[in-house]
Amino acid sequence: MGKILILTGLLLVTAGVLVIYGDRLPVKLGRLPGDFVFKGKNSVVYLPLATCLLLSVVLSLVMWIANRFRG
Repeated sequence: MGKILILTGLLLVTAGVLVIYGDRLPVKLGRLPGDFVFKGKNSVVYLPLATCLLLSVVLSLVMWIANRFRG
């Protein structure tokens, strides 16, 4: 239980740092190549495909590491 709490805390701190300093990073989440924006006359459709793939890989890696610590 303690390891899970520590890992959760580290993830929250990392997320907080990304929110605070996200504009200064060289890679802007939500503006990656592969994120599509379609602008119409009265609407905008945004498809963050590359961002979703990147977050999926990162979260899968985090969950894999968390399972390794649990066992």
